[in-house]
Amino acid sequence: MARRIKAASVERLLIDQGHKFSEFEGGEWDPGFRVAQGGTRYVFVFYDGPGEAEQLEAITTELRAAGYHVVATQQDRSGRRRLEVTRP
Repeated sequence: MARRIKAASVERLLIDQGHKFSEFEGGEWDPGFRVAQGGTRYVFVFYDGPGEAEQLEAITTELRAAGYHVVATQQDRSGRRRLEVTRP
């Protein structure tokens, strides 16, 4: 069973690894990553901007190296790609 995880912990790790955080300005998301709490035991990581697939792949590698379990998923109805992150 997965342990509790906080979006802020994953966000801090990615910022420390040099990734830029995405912010909503002028009606659009700036290029970068976002982390959303999905439940008490998982978070979602999104990437906004060009090179989404490559950026999510790089983030997956870094999160796995840090001990997280990462599964690439996609929102329903051909929605956004995202990473579901848990702590084993």
